[in-house]
Amino acid sequence: MSAQRACSVSELEQDTPLRVELDGVAMAIVKDADDEIHAIGDRCTHGDISLSEGFVEGKTLECWAHGSAFSLETGVPLNLPAYEPVPVYVVQIDGDDVLIDPTVIKEV
Repeated sequence: MSAQRACSVSELEQDTPLRVELDGVAMAIVKDADDEIHAIGDRCTHGDISLSEGFVEGKTLECWAHGSAFSLETGVPLNLPAYEPVPVYVVQIDGDDVLIDPTVIKEV
């Protein structure tokens, strides 16, 4: 499969996650304070909660329900109660389009 349009860069608000679904794969897309765009799996590995409803701080996305923060760059949880990482997807920018292949998980 190849990268698909997930959203436009102009749709993304800084430090505000956007939930998208590509081919049945839910992900949270985040433009951080440095204007870098990240895509990670949308489900917290601790409580099956939507991470796109969480809070962005620096390069982390925190689950609103139990407070586990996940690295936007690696998907690794930085604190308990979560201990399993979430997938991180490769993001490509083409003009104003954010392109993601939901079958390709970023090597970290």
